[in-house]
Amino acid sequence: MQRLIINGGKRLCGEIRVQGAKNSALPLLAGCLLAEGRTVLRRCPELTDVFAACRILNELGCKCSFRKDTAVTDPVGADGYRITEELMREMRSSIVFLGAVLGKTGRCELSYPGGCELGPRPIDMHLAALKQLGVRICEEHGRISCTCPKGIRGAVIDLPFPSVGATENIMLAAVCAEGDTVIRNAAREPEIADLANFLNRCGADIRGAGCSTLRICGVKKLHGCEYDVMPDRIAAATYMAAAASTGGELGLLGIRCDDVQAVTAVFEEMGAAVYCTNDRIFISCVKPLKAVRMIRTMPYPGFPTDAQALVMAALTTARGSSMIVENIFESRFRHVDELVRMGADIKVSGRTAVIQGVKKLCSANVRAHDLRGGAALTVAALGAEGTSSVEGVCYIDRGYEFIENVLGSVGADIHREF
Repeated sequence: MQRLIINGGKRLCGEIRVQGAKNSALPLLAGCLLAEGRTVLRRCPELTDVFAACRILNELGCKCSFRKDTAVTDPVGADGYRITEELMREMRSSIVFLGAVLGKTGRCELSYPGGCELGPRPIDMHLAALKQLGVRICEEHGRISCTCPKGIRGAVIDLPFPSVGATENIMLAAVCAEGDTVIRNAAREPEIADLANFLNRCGADIRGAGCSTLRICGVKKLHGCEYDVMPDRIAAATYMAAAASTGGELGLLGIRCDDVQAVTAVFEEMGAAVYCTNDRIFISCVKPLKAVRMIRTMPYPGFPTDAQALVMAALTTARGSSMIVENIFESRFRHVDELVRMGADIKVSGRTAVIQGVKKLCSANVRAHDLRGGAALTVAALGAEGTSSVEGVCYIDRGYEFIENVLGSVGADIHREF
């Protein structure tokens, strides 16, 4: 089993170019299936989840190749509609192919998705929305079979929660539907706007992305295009947390400040100096960190659940008591026990964690149980005294390009052990 070996206590200084966003690249790759022609996605991150998405496309008959940071797809002749259970279980975001395959072929067969274990993440909202578009759904023995006997037809859909995945599935299914589709209480995340921008570049007519009401005017067909994946705001949050944990100073290149405003506000409350330009963030954490009164994870534009563990790792050595309330997922504190092994003082009650800052973390052998938890343990180990090991690197590789190389380039003493 691979693990990261980290000799902590090294102050991080330098510049990092932020990778393309995993949470945008995956729905964009699904959207490539709908185009009638070759599509080139640049700034596509080299991640195990991205490679899994490419394998799904190939299984569906869409040619997909990946080289460096560029994915090239050609769906001409792609008529597959079945996705194997093995591929579906590789990642949670595989469910976004449901809407794309329905939009492409009018039918789809797949199993429930896998991914990190963060508690119940039902897809009932996805299925209920697709039914409103005229999709017939049969669930049996863990498989989902969908057909559209009368084609996909536009509808007004009121989401009970602004689910990112449900919003993406509706967009992909409805983009070439007959008539208009309106999503009320749509997700407002930047990744939704990126998917809309990509589909519009391919000839779609989607309006209101980034707002709570989104309108999709069905078009006859989409064409291929060339497109740059947006920067990864959670990767940026990770490197901000690493700077805070080590008392460092980092410049993050290629990141849009508006996308991470809720995160930078927390680091400023902790005492960091944060300076933003259009595509660059500089964070300086030379002063001792201070606790924050309360962080509540919320849908965008609130504080992102994906950054919760990262900020918690930095707060373990902040002066005073901090509170984090996790409102999105039920089981997103699995990293806490591992942080406690490093000397952190954290108490969890239900969805609330209280972090009492300690002077310094100590080295330990810890194990990642999910993607962001693994990144948080890496952040903690960077600031700890001594040499730590982080097992479960397979989780980290799902969301970060060569994390040991990136952190090593700004002064971390870190390497991967096979």
